[in-house]
Amino acid sequence: MAGVNCHHQDAARFEHLSRCLDGGKAGLMAGGHRLVADDRVDVYAKDEETLWGEPAEILRHLLEIRGVGIIDVMSLYGASAVRNSSQVQLAIYLENFEDGKVFDRLGNGNEEIELQGVKIPRVRIPVKTGRNVSVVIEAAAMNYRAKQMGFDATKTFEERLTNLISKNGED
Repeated sequence: MAGVNCHHQDAARFEHLSRCLDGGKAGLMAGGHRLVADDRVDVYAKDEETLWGEPAEILRHLLEIRGVGIIDVMSLYGASAVRNSSQVQLAIYLENFEDGKVFDRLGNGNEEIELQGVKIPRVRIPVKTGRNVSVVIEAAAMNYRAKQMGFDATKTFEERLTNLISKNGED
């Protein structure tokens, strides 16, 4: 399998989801999520529609936390806290918050990233000091999963807004 490296990004597993991410590591581990890789994720096209991620062998089960150092997730949290590989279904980009920079506010953006010829959705999340990044990442992953299952809060909002506008137009 030919692969591509997502350098300086992490992969953590949330239920049946994996995502490339940067930051919020300790919060994800403490929240019961499973580590696939830190800092370098080797991503492979398993077939025309499926991406798979795994760690470089030298980094397997290791996590770097600034101010703490390198920790062995398997030793500290147990075997249930790590995975050797996982499907990659969603790319989450954390970007510094800047005034004037535009981010999707409704969740109806359709950004994608292509790796190894496979397209997956991409979510860009603004971060700044004091924001609980791990909670926002978890919400983004859960929202993606809900959409895959047919539950789209953005569509619900848009329908409610349309109905309200129609009702107010009748008055």
